[in-house]
Amino acid sequence: MELVCPAGNLPSLKAAVDAGADAVYIGFRNDTNARAFPSLNFDRETAAQGIRYAHRHARKVFVALNTYPQPRGMARWIEAAETALQLGADALILADIGLMRLLRDRYPDARLHLSVQGSATNRQALKFYREHFDIQRAVLPRVLSMSQIRSLAAHTSTPLEVFGFGGLCIMAEGRCHLSSYLTGDSPNKTGVCSPAWAVRWTETTQGLESRLNGVLIDRFTAAEAAGYPTLCKGRFALDGNILHALEEPTSLNTLHLLPDLHQAGVVAIKIEGRQRSLSYVRRVTEVWRNALDCLLADPNAFRVREAWDAQLADLSEGHQTTLGAYERPWQ
Repeated sequence: MELVCPAGNLPSLKAAVDAGADAVYIGFRNDTNARAFPSLNFDRETAAQGIRYAHRHARKVFVALNTYPQPRGMARWIEAAETALQLGADALILADIGLMRLLRDRYPDARLHLSVQGSATNRQALKFYREHFDIQRAVLPRVLSMSQIRSLAAHTSTPLEVFGFGGLCIMAEGRCHLSSYLTGDSPNKTGVCSPAWAVRWTETTQGLESRLNGVLIDRFTAAEAAGYPTLCKGRFALDGNILHALEEPTSLNTLHLLPDLHQAGVVAIKIEGRQRSLSYVRRVTEVWRNALDCLLADPNAFRVREAWDAQLADLSEGHQTTLGAYERPWQ
């Protein structure tokens, strides 16, 4: 099983490689990727440096071009894809079928992966992408249970990659429109669900307030960790209480499911977090590298160590973890 780790900048890429990632995924500094935050991502020169560094260590670099281009901006996506291929990227992670078709026709030898933004959740969808665009791998959305993943892996020829750790969202990837009602910017097209222009932080007598396009999203006391404001994870007044009415910040952690994922034939574990710090990337990569090494050395004897869970819980969004949709006892 391949360990695929995030990198929002060159230092994080090097940290992931040094900590044992088999592959690192990156994006360029524009709306062609789904983490289009200011001061994040790569330009041509830093991408070239990162790819050279990874290849010197026999690791791979995947470039995410996983937003949906609009007609007037298509040239940016084509330029980003061609730049990635010229620099020697090992795969392009795509969601838009128009871009897939264009790249398959122009660059038949390019390795294309289906992004989680493509939201393929059944064998018919995977068959479509495989037959029409020769997709070499598909990243599954975080809405499937373990039994569904097991069934899907048994009935598709497409290698599957799943998220193992990182932030969760209540929306199906590639289908989120919630934040666009508040900002007017679609995360599927602009690459970020809370665009920087709409975010405001204000110190008040009641605490640190975060607003999105002028709307109060959350208020934090001095003892609370203040997360980046997103509409789905904000706190709201409901029946006289202030609470996370839609979703409480939490992170997916599938360490305990590694033997099941391995047995199902999942080829890669993906870590979420290109927007997170270098320390996050290094520490999460170290834990998962150790866990995967232990699993592959002796699958029958694999046990999750308390130290691994403790470290991941410390790095979790909201400082708590869950199995998310993987575990559905009612199914």
